[in-house]
Amino acid sequence: MQPHLIGLGDFLSANDELEQITPEFRVHPAVLFVRYDIYSKGGKWDGAVEIANPAGWIDLAYATRRKTGGGIPQAREILTEAKAKFPNEYLISFNLACYECHLGNLQAAKQRLKEAIDLAGKNDIRMRALNDPDLEPLWNEIGSI
Repeated sequence: MQPHLIGLGDFLSANDELEQITPEFRVHPAVLFVRYDIYSKGGKWDGAVEIANPAGWIDLAYATRRKTGGGIPQAREILTEAKAKFPNEYLISFNLACYECHLGNLQAAKQRLKEAIDLAGKNDIRMRALNDPDLEPLWNEIGSI
């Protein structure tokens, strides 16, 4: 792959080069990352959404929450869509719990946090939750979740 093709705006040629990768390696995270870069820089958003990884969705929600004209409802909408695509990704549930707290939906926040804890499995994320100011309304209950 010639990375300069993307930099030169030759997205079609860059994509053609990715097509030469053997099928078993086309789903490798590094290949998907480059393909996402090609799609996003080429404005092919439908394709970009199909191959975006969970971290990309989380980053998008994080930025949307903070951007001019953005906010928590918009970020929650992004992660709700991501949750449908990546139902086993605990960080999506964790961030949704944070957003629900901010919106005053404490029961939904508690449910999302429990979901995140269950999905994290051996990675006990309760301490992380206790250190996240977004989840402060739930701090007294985290031990029982």
